[in-house]
Amino acid sequence: MTSARLQAVAAISVLALAGAGAMIFVYAPTDALQGDVQRIFYFHVAAAIAAYAAFAVVLGGGLLYLWRESLIADRAARAAAEVGLLMTTVCLVMGMLWAKPIWGAFWTWDARLTSTLVLWMIYAGYLLVRRVAAPGRQAARLAAVVGIVGFVDVPIVHFSVTWWRTQHPGPIVVNDALPPEMLATFLFTLMCTLAFAAVLIGIRYRIETVLDARLHATEPAPIIPTAGEPKAVP
Repeated sequence: MTSARLQAVAAISVLALAGAGAMIFVYAPTDALQGDVQRIFYFHVAAAIAAYAAFAVVLGGGLLYLWRESLIADRAARAAAEVGLLMTTVCLVMGMLWAKPIWGAFWTWDARLTSTLVLWMIYAGYLLVRRVAAPGRQAARLAAVVGIVGFVDVPIVHFSVTWWRTQHPGPIVVNDALPPEMLATFLFTLMCTLAFAAVLIGIRYRIETVLDARLHATEPAPIIPTAGEPKAVP
């Protein structure tokens, strides 16, 4: 995808997110129990699902790199890890803002919140490994292992509200607990958030491509002895 086309897609995704925000505040009805603060739900849950999707890309990229040492897969995993961490941060912050008026506290150490925080720490560690380790095959392999093992926490986060008793509400979308207007608003917000996350991954991928090209350009070229030239004796 060319830069101009990527910019156009990015602009469309931002406009779609703005449209989702308009639906949240204009079309979706006010919750009878929680009031307007419940409107955080739409982006809160959408950001969580977008994070799952981004970390799935990290998982796939890590597996493909360990199997074929594909630089494209490694680059995609790097880009997706940053976007996934961003979406997890949005999810956590919005959840805290929602929790304060409902639970009376920004944070409680229940299973859903704790496992989500662990997920954030795992992929923050993934990015830290990429920065601390020397660029190259070793860093890519080590990061791939972290990304693959770390994905185990994704189903733990998702099913935590059904596996354990928590303060966090259980699944409401799959249980048809939303009125039609709320469900339509949530699905539209989810599609817009996923599209926005995909665009961010695409932008980060292009940046990683440029960084890789610069890195390879600065690497010294190997010295190949010409015919008849004696090789250096160690």
